[in-house]
Amino acid sequence: MISKDSVLPSPGADTSGDSYLPHHGNGGYRVRHYDLELDYKIGPNRLSASAAITAEATQALSRFTLDFGEFRINRVLVNGKPAKYTRRAHKLQVKPAKSLALGSEFLVEVHYVGNPRPLPGLWGDIGWDELTDGSLVASQPVGAPSWFPCNDHPADKATYRVALTTSSPYLVAVTGNLVSRYTRASTTQWVFERPEPTPTYLMSVQIGRYDDIVLASGGVPQRAAVPPRLRRAFARDFGRQGQIMESLQRLFGPYPFGEYVIVVTDDDLDDPIEAQGMSIFGANHVDGRRTHERLVVHELAHQWFGNSLTVADWRHIWLNEGFATYAEWLWSEESGGQSAHVWAKTWHARMKTKPADLRLADPGVARMFDERVYKRGGLLLHALRCTVGDEVFFPLVKAWAVENRHGLVTTGGFVALAERCAGRSLAGFFDAWLDASALPPLPSLPSA
Repeated sequence: MISKDSVLPSPGADTSGDSYLPHHGNGGYRVRHYDLELDYKIGPNRLSASAAITAEATQALSRFTLDFGEFRINRVLVNGKPAKYTRRAHKLQVKPAKSLALGSEFLVEVHYVGNPRPLPGLWGDIGWDELTDGSLVASQPVGAPSWFPCNDHPADKATYRVALTTSSPYLVAVTGNLVSRYTRASTTQWVFERPEPTPTYLMSVQIGRYDDIVLASGGVPQRAAVPPRLRRAFARDFGRQGQIMESLQRLFGPYPFGEYVIVVTDDDLDDPIEAQGMSIFGANHVDGRRTHERLVVHELAHQWFGNSLTVADWRHIWLNEGFATYAEWLWSEESGGQSAHVWAKTWHARMKTKPADLRLADPGVARMFDERVYKRGGLLLHALRCTVGDEVFFPLVKAWAVENRHGLVTTGGFVALAERCAGRSLAGFFDAWLDASALPPLPSLPSA
């Protein structure tokens, strides 16, 4: 059986050494707040920036490191005083003028300039990327250092203020609440604040020639940034967004952020991207026929599972993707499409044709985004529903989202909650679905 590691990192825990990405994240401190001042020139892809990082030392520190990409650094200050620094790969090593005591709060300022570009990873290039006319940021899982110095570990969640200045004809969307916008001559400064605890990989910047559209009225404020040429098709494809939001709130509890923003780029994207309070789709995901509505549901579901509930370590990624996949099937069931059970049977048959060499509890770093993690995660949830019944399953799912709101989660924590809600041990069930490579049989519905 997997280790039921339901104990989460404490607020002062060392966040270095993720089991899958050991070179991302840094020990000795926890970040509390990032304040980013960005000046971006679109044509030459030139970023001049400063980052002010408020952190707390979790041990005495004579030096520390930050994850950071390939920029020219003008200066580094710690608590207002110049600090020595060196670069090694994608690490910025900082030696403050005075050592930092255990428990002390300190401020790191990094002033830098350069051409932001994605960082290479096992899954392709990830991070700040140029579009045909504008830019986007897709940081999951290791792209945040492509545009700001940070502690790039999912468990180190912080608050943010991001001020971005760029050419006035362009709309800017950053993951956060827009608090001010000021135009001067040919440039506009947009200022956003993200008050909810947010991991670095879920911070995003979107810049393009977009129309600003109200997506749904009432309840959660929902807006969209859409290329003018796609507005008509977008209105059809995202026409049920308000209903989808209401449905997911009934299932998972209140939406966990202050707003929801959808961005559609004028370029094609391989896959949609979720960020904190935001989802990004490519032009190829908009066709006016609701072909990709399941992806609309999937990305919105990530606002609960993956964003509000953040995995404490990347090996737990099925908790993100399994829940988002099952949300697709539940929406189909609720909106008059195929039932979740039919979808489960369909995907179970497909998964049986795949190699039986993946353990859902620990798929391995190269398989974090394998289709089997997504679909077997959804199948586990449907099998659990069949095993415990709707009267236990749906309160369990809502409790999982509500009790862990803006927190860190693990597989062991989910197993413990499921057993608590069911009032019995589910060790055999979870052994089969999480630890075994072979795909277990799919249970029948309780009423069958």
